[in-house]
Amino acid sequence: MSSPVLSIVMPVLDEGERIGAAIDALAPLVARGAELIVVDGGSRDGTADRARASGAVVLEAPRSRAAQMNAGAATARGGSLLFLHADTRLPNGADGLIAQALRTHAWGRFDVRIDGRHPMLHMVAAMMNLRSRLTGIATGDQAMFVTRAAFEQAGRFPQQPLMEDIELSARLRRVGRPACVAARATTSGRRWERDGAWRTILLMWRLRFAYWRGAPPAELHRRYYGPPR
Repeated sequence: MSSPVLSIVMPVLDEGERIGAAIDALAPLVARGAELIVVDGGSRDGTADRARASGAVVLEAPRSRAAQMNAGAATARGGSLLFLHADTRLPNGADGLIAQALRTHAWGRFDVRIDGRHPMLHMVAAMMNLRSRLTGIATGDQAMFVTRAAFEQAGRFPQQPLMEDIELSARLRRVGRPACVAARATTSGRRWERDGAWRTILLMWRLRFAYWRGAPPAELHRRYYGPPR
């Protein structure tokens, strides 16, 4: 069996209601040879079983996006890695766009649009895309992709409970600037709509500033998600 060019790593936790649709959306890429690995962090709603029923390879890892994505990358056979959230949908032909981008860059991300009814979400997405282009920093919502060589050179995702995507971006930026693909990935606006757009925006700004100032990621995780239940 030949090795896939692209491996898609999807960390999940209690995504049972949407995991089937997430896997179905990737069917065209899998049909063209991409590898899909779902890494479950201890879901209690049958996410792992539903992912297996949908045809995905499923791994189990400690509950932590960083740990889950590193576990998936360690198992992946592809020379290129795409880290994809379960509530993010790729643009059409994403595998071809990634291959084209990685001809000239070691890593990259897609522009993003946020799916939801709140009128602020369009502006939030525009600001995310602009900030990413100016700073060379990407977030998980933007479907980060990277060559395996660059991923290993950057030391993989850091073992921290929040801002792991920001930290990996900073490390990869030492390798080179990201490819900023203008085609848009669509991510869910459920948190903005549930908690309020302005409240979520201000919280994220505060957390990013605190991280830049050296605040421990564990403390930022508590501020973002609240105390453990």
